[in-house]
Amino acid sequence: MTQDPRHIFEAALASAETPTQAFDALCTLTKATVGAKLFTVMTADMERMESRRAYTDDAANYPTSGTKTIQMNRWFEQVHGRHEAFVANTLAEIDTVFPDAELIGRLGCGSVVNLPIILAGKMVATVNILHEEGYYTPARVAQVHDLLTLPALAALAVARVLEADS
Repeated sequence: MTQDPRHIFEAALASAETPTQAFDALCTLTKATVGAKLFTVMTADMERMESRRAYTDDAANYPTSGTKTIQMNRWFEQVHGRHEAFVANTLAEIDTVFPDAELIGRLGCGSVVNLPIILAGKMVATVNILHEEGYYTPARVAQVHDLLTLPALAALAVARVLEADS
């Protein structure tokens, strides 16, 4: 009998002992429900105007070390300002806001959804899921919202607690 992806997520999150394991649970849920070739989580420090990759499923190309300066552009206004997911379904669209579009294409990806994680009314992180061009149809974007918003917040909360306890 196949287990429901949501139940698998809940069990994995409840047994997580590290922040990576908490985000592994979210990554597994995302791939089992919506689909993703690349999955990362970026946290935002608005006081420093920096973002940090807190999780990646491709450490060779997208390591968790280091920070990036937050760029004030249309992506920022949409995701941070209005708390709306950013969706792009071609490399050309991705290239208008992300400097690593070439690498994204080399990895076989050409579409992205950046789902903001909102805590206390502020965008504190994004879940970034990428797939082949044209993959994130309106129906799949609706799935991202319906299936991942609360689990993303839960995974971030668990990761923060585990990080504070370590």
